[in-house]
This record gives sequence, structure tokens and C-alpha cells, in this order.
Amino acid sequence: PTPTILQGNKYMDATLYTGTNVSNAIVNQGQFKPDLVWIKARSVVSYHGLIDSVRGRASSLFSNATDAEGTSSATQDLVSFNSNGFTVGVGSQFNSNGSGNTLVGWQWQANQGSTVSNTSGSITSTVSVNTTAGFSIATFTGTGANATVGHGLGVAPKMIIVKGRGNAYSWPVWHNTFNVSEYIYLNGTFAKLTFSNIWNQLPTSTTIGISGD
Repeated sequence: PTPTILQGNKYMDATLYTGTNVSNAIVNQGQFKPDLVWIKARSVVSYHGLIDSVRGRASSLFSNATDAEGTSSATQDLVSFNSNGFTVGVGSQFNSNGSGNTLVGWQWQANQGSTVSNTSGSITSTVSVNTTAGFSIATFTGTGANATVGHGLGVAPKMIIVKGRGNAYSWPVWHNTFNVSEYIYLNGTFAKLTFSNIWNQLPTSTTIGISGD
């Protein structure tokens, strides 16, 4: 059958660049505005940095660590999401533009900076969704109890990554080859783990499940 997406890098792209430590516009070949940018220095030791349009350009998370969300100044790290990529600035929490360093920026398109309130779950979420690409970013405030969170995809997601923003927690990951009690850690080297109540329920076409744990 004819694929839904004829050119994959219109929705997800990987761009290599060299740091300058001054304002540096990074252009992706797909010529799209990203909503999630994942940056990693290749030539030096540094953290991974993840920035998305829902939380805003100033808020960074680090996929190799349990750190709470970090905040960048107006000229640091990812300065802007652009119509054809992104711009990085001076200084960095995770070496996003170190002078002379080689880096990679993975980029995904959701709803190009627009969000909606989603009330499908027991917890209201704020989501940016690209149903064509099957990609969603959702933020929500936990309650400490079992709950469901709306994702807006219209189909059950095949992979889920969760991170607590305000606390030093790990990154639990679910994949559709797992059952409801299985997970791995994005930031760890552990084999697949089991906890009876990690996800509360399997994802549906409208929600994901999360536990009070």
C-alpha cells in the first residue's frame, strides 16, 4: 500500500552541526518546525538535552540523568523553534553549542507550537499532537493516585516515555511489546523490569495509564 507519510523527514529529522558558541541557526532537511528537539554533543562528554514547545524553549530535561527540569536564560541552549529547524545560543547546561564541538539534533514535529487542553483522562493534560506522524507531547500534574492521561492521538500509542519534571526521578518507558507491569529506564542500563502497578492500565486510543507510584 501507499505509505501515509511519503517523506519521513517532514516529521522527524536528524541534523548534524558544529557548535559556534554564538547564535547558531540549525536547518533540518525536512524544512519543518520541530516541537521536540533532542541535542547531544558527539565529540565531547556531555548530557543529552531535551526541549519541547509545550514546556517552552527555556526548559530542559536530561535523558541520561534523573535531574529535575533545568532552566536556561533567553540566550542559552535552544533559543527558538524555527520554521525549518531551531536556533541555539551561547553557554549551555548540556553543551548545545560548544565552540568547535560536533553535535546532533534529533527533531520531531507535533502541532508546530500549538497546544490544546485534553480532558479524556482522569487528569487533564496539555497536549501538542501530530496524528499523521503518531507523535504526541503531553504535560500534566500528578495526583499521587492511579490515573489516566489523555494523549490526543486517536489510536493507542506504541511507546510511552514519562519524566517527572520537578523531582529527581528516572525515566520509565513502556513499549507495545511489554505487558502492563513491565518497563525499562531510559536513563539506565537495566534489563526490562517488572512492577505490578507501574502503568495502572494499558494505553487506549484516548489515554495512557499511570500509577500513584
